[in-house]
Amino acid sequence: MIAGGVALLALTLLATMNVALRIVQVPVSGTYEVVSFLGAIVTAGALGYTQKRKDHIVVDILSDKFPGPVKRALDVASYALTLVLFSIVSWQTFVYGKRLWQTGELSETLKIAYHPFVFLVSLGFAALALTLLLDLLETLWKKGDSR
Repeated sequence: MIAGGVALLALTLLATMNVALRIVQVPVSGTYEVVSFLGAIVTAGALGYTQKRKDHIVVDILSDKFPGPVKRALDVASYALTLVLFSIVSWQTFVYGKRLWQTGELSETLKIAYHPFVFLVSLGFAALALTLLLDLLETLWKKGDSR
């Protein structure tokens, strides 16, 4: 979350500075690239924290009508499936970052290595997977049928 917050602050400052400097015909070179990289960090940095706080959008019109044990079973299935999905996403994003690192691929405009940004995104997905694992374990160990 801290990395995401710092990236958001940097993104905002860079975008504002670029707009202000465009007025005097001196835009910041490579702003689009850097804002894209920082945007990825902002998003990935918030994933685990958002899951922990349950701040994501939930549509439970139908599931609210289910009895407690059914809700619990659905929660277990949902956490298990999303845990597997985001574990694979984290792993494959890491593999992609490793390939970028090994090939020495650079960004198009600024010629900066962007594998560190890909690794940070992978870390964000890993944090989400860990949070989902904790949610899954909590749901399995929870006593009673209430949420």
